[in-house]
Amino acid sequence: MIGRRWWTPWVWLSPALLLLAVFVVYPSIDTIRRSFLGPTSQKFVGLDNYKFIIDNPAPLLSDTHSAILNNVMWLVLFTGLVVGMGLILAVLTARVRYEAVAKSAIFIPMAISFVAASVIWRFMYEYNPHIGTVNAFIDWAGGHSTAWLQDTHAPQTWLTSLGPDKLVKPIQINNFALIAVGVWMWTGFAMVILSAGLKSISSEILEAARVDGANEWQLFRRIIVPILSPTIAVVATTLVIQALKLFDLVWVMTGGRFKTDVIATLFFRESFLVLDFGVGSALAVVLLLTVVPIMVIGIRRFQFQEETR
Repeated sequence: MIGRRWWTPWVWLSPALLLLAVFVVYPSIDTIRRSFLGPTSQKFVGLDNYKFIIDNPAPLLSDTHSAILNNVMWLVLFTGLVVGMGLILAVLTARVRYEAVAKSAIFIPMAISFVAASVIWRFMYEYNPHIGTVNAFIDWAGGHSTAWLQDTHAPQTWLTSLGPDKLVKPIQINNFALIAVGVWMWTGFAMVILSAGLKSISSEILEAARVDGANEWQLFRRIIVPILSPTIAVVATTLVIQALKLFDLVWVMTGGRFKTDVIATLFFRESFLVLDFGVGSALAVVLLLTVVPIMVIGIRRFQFQEETR
């Protein structure tokens, strides 16, 4: 009956497809069109907006280059730390008596909205040790308060000798402080997903390895990690996309100031504060071109895994 009425599925899909066309497809096409136009979207400028992004007057010190570099830092550090800590916690919590309680406590940050978590951590990083928990702990340990979210000229602690102020401008303590918040929020997500994959590993395989003389480290490195590699890839893909399209956490905590901009915050500033829709649209297209291939790779990998089951 469905075969004769081939149009029946399309009738049910049409509302979703219409919403997708109006709110995703059309805005994407219009953004690509605007990226070839001037600030007011009236004059055709070709690739000038993309040239402005790539060929900025002061490499590694300009807003566009520091934003791109910051996104790379988020991509590497955020993804690596969350996956690594999530995997370790998944293994450790599986061995404690109150596993559900431990996992719930670690997962709680994921239940908080990103804006709320950003506000919380702004107070945590507050320079005044009577307000900021981090600086209160540093003062208690005998150190001095640090303006964690400020620029490199702000007072520093014992980190001064290696120095945020001694490093390349975008690589300073405030970016690492922001990444730490992202890791705090997403580690619970990675732990839960990887824990589910860990539960699927047959206990007979692990017992057989122990009988053969494998210690816990060999068990983790030679058996658990290889078996979990498809799940790790899925989690890593999700985190990479999150790192590339990051906006709310950076915008609420620093507003992109002090060289903490990422592509999404720079796009917002250029489009809606500077009102240069050409450069803003070009930045949005760069972000789109970065995220889409990763999504395609993740989807194809998932399809391949389904076919091989």
